[in-house]
Amino acid sequence: MKYSAKDILRLEVAPALGCTEPTAIALGAAAAASLLPGRGAVDRIETWLDPNIFKNGLAVSIPGTRGLSGLDLASAMGALSGDAGLRMEVLQPVTPKDVDKALTIVNQGRVKVNLMADHKGLFVKTRIEAGGDIAESVIERLHDNIVSLSLNGDTVKENPLLSPCCGKGGNSIVNLELWLKDLSMESILSLAGALDTQDLEFIRTGVDMNMALARYGLAHKPGLAVGATLEALAEKGLMARDMIHAARVLTGAAADARMAGVALPAMSSAGSGNHGLTAILPVKAVADHLGATDEALFRAVGLSHVVTAWVKSHTGRLAAICACSVAAGAGAAAAVAWLLKGDSRQIGGAVENIIEDLAGVICDGAKNSCALKLDTAASTAVRSALFAMNGLTVKMTDGIVGESAQKTIQNVGILSSQGMVATDKTILRIMLDKLGGQHT
Repeated sequence: MKYSAKDILRLEVAPALGCTEPTAIALGAAAAASLLPGRGAVDRIETWLDPNIFKNGLAVSIPGTRGLSGLDLASAMGALSGDAGLRMEVLQPVTPKDVDKALTIVNQGRVKVNLMADHKGLFVKTRIEAGGDIAESVIERLHDNIVSLSLNGDTVKENPLLSPCCGKGGNSIVNLELWLKDLSMESILSLAGALDTQDLEFIRTGVDMNMALARYGLAHKPGLAVGATLEALAEKGLMARDMIHAARVLTGAAADARMAGVALPAMSSAGSGNHGLTAILPVKAVADHLGATDEALFRAVGLSHVVTAWVKSHTGRLAAICACSVAAGAGAAAAVAWLLKGDSRQIGGAVENIIEDLAGVICDGAKNSCALKLDTAASTAVRSALFAMNGLTVKMTDGIVGESAQKTIQNVGILSSQGMVATDKTILRIMLDKLGGQHT
């Protein structure tokens, strides 16, 4: 089956409130709780998580909690007050009183989180006991892909919450990723070039959404305040104000806000809100610097989303490698090169440059310091494009770089899915050691 850029936007780009891992946990709990006859009277919650969901959800702040974190808290909040129909904005209805209720059952030891240390692939299973009833949900492969629901041991076959990734004719992300893997840079550019007016309006929504996070980060200095600190350094004359600095400020500030649990949605890309920040905001900064039209900006961001999905089809949804750097960063690099009037060779060169530069950046879970990595990704994306536009592109004799952007992306996929499996386990072990080895 052949896909269009419109299909990619529909399947890969969507609003997400809060970090996608605790959100997926909350969604699983909310979906299970929605089956119970008496919503809100929860006796016990038990959740089973794959290593990467566990790692990425462990320390990041949950929206609406005044900076609190916790896998158990995310599950409790979803079960008690989440709206599963809102998908990745499941926690939107949560109030401070709801958070207090969730904290109560967590502190009473009524929420248990299990780490499935050897499980491969995204997995969230939730079991809720309430008044003699038992409801279960399972999420697999994608953060909002609810593959099964059951109540008191009986499978629920008809429910609007089931399998959002699969449409008529097998039009799913799984099939999309298989198709994307075989594409060349020329094919990717052709896809992005076919964006229509409706697509561009949707992209505009994502730009506005992520800019709102950046503005909040600059105004309120949440998290590490990376974006605000960069601004302060420029005001002191210690950093130059150029388009690279602007890209860093916007992306870092938005990540500050999102990782601190600010109750504003991000437009995600390839299943990640932070990917969406990296795929969109550096491109916005460069477009502003160049005085580009809105249409040019939105077409460039569309290309960024398509390239991000292309790279993620090789690296996988969750891994030890920081895909904000190598996937969304590659998307931003390609988009910036396109804004600079680059041809397919130069755009491909920008992608190769950033992958060679940042392929070694690890993912050690979602947390406030992700803003540092997004700052780096934004800076490197713009620089990689500028290098490629001026004839500097890494050669295939260097490291994991191949003879084309396509081959380089394939190589980083092998690195991610095969070469860094032990690294991922080591990262998680270090994180668990800091917690005294609990959940092991």
